[in-house]
Amino acid sequence: MTGEWWEYLAVFAASGTLCVVLTPHVIRFAVNRNLLDQPGGHKSHDMAVPYLGGVAIVVTFATSVIVLTLFEPPHGGMGELFVVLVLAVSLSIVGLVDDLRPVSPLWRIVAEVVAAVVVWSLGSGVTVSGIQALDLALTVLWIVGITNAFNLLDNMDGLAAGLATISSLTIFAIAGVNGQFFVAALAVGLAGCTAGFLRHNFHPAKVYMGDGGALFIGFLVAYLGIKLRFDAGRSISALVPVLACAVAIFDTSLVTVSRLVAGLSPFQGGRDHMSHRLVRLGLPIPVAVSTIYFGAIGIAILVFVVSSTDPASAWVLAGLIGVTLTVTGGFLLTIPVYLDDSDGGQASAIDSRDD
Repeated sequence: MTGEWWEYLAVFAASGTLCVVLTPHVIRFAVNRNLLDQPGGHKSHDMAVPYLGGVAIVVTFATSVIVLTLFEPPHGGMGELFVVLVLAVSLSIVGLVDDLRPVSPLWRIVAEVVAAVVVWSLGSGVTVSGIQALDLALTVLWIVGITNAFNLLDNMDGLAAGLATISSLTIFAIAGVNGQFFVAALAVGLAGCTAGFLRHNFHPAKVYMGDGGALFIGFLVAYLGIKLRFDAGRSISALVPVLACAVAIFDTSLVTVSRLVAGLSPFQGGRDHMSHRLVRLGLPIPVAVSTIYFGAIGIAILVFVVSSTDPASAWVLAGLIGVTLTVTGGFLLTIPVYLDDSDGGQASAIDSRDD
């Protein structure tokens, strides 16, 4: 791609429009086939909601990639792009199977590890240490961790889709100014998909993306993050993707620490994510989600600065983000979330399919 702003805008608008148009068809199909997320258990939504929204995201992104490569073939890496798309779709299928018939989390982890190893074999893994075995382990940890972090974020109307949009746009901006035009195009295309899906997924949600959509999005964000390349040294190059996904990492860390302290399994489902805690404070669902959006946007702006400033200033800004998230996490941990399952009227709209 030539990297003109109007080309990126066209990719974003086209993928967003296609997802907006396609999602209602997926909703009707799911309703007709009774493929619905039923209320009950630790789930707090009180009406059955279609959960095949991820299919619309996958089809839209795949279509966007195919059209993009037809009009602007990449100068190199066409084979890698095809493999990565196959990996993303494969993980989506694993998640879809889990949506339709719950399977052991072990199979999902195995699929994610295999995908991470394949990415490493393509030469697109983490290159922080220069030690192959260690960098391979970090690649697996990054891809598995971020993929599942976005899956866990799918716990309230519009949260995962909105944060995926923000993270993707952050990667797009950094890649664009550093001449990584195809990475930027893929990132802005993914942002268009998730923003378009958000039209039907924001509160009150008409459809959920399910594991099929969340795993697809998480894997692509993780992959695009480690594809970022710029002249700032290995440490800063590795720091930027982490900061771009800071909110997803923060939420996963918060629930893991909270559950371990409470003597609970970190792998169980529950209404103890940052979104649920904000609702516990009395915020309505849309306000709680929007508050998280604004925090993520603030971090995204700082991440862009980190990517373009000197290393000393970058580490200062990264430390500021880290301290802010740590203090916020400490406060959120003081909010009681393990009392009972009755949250009152507004909490009944929370989507707690997270784990």
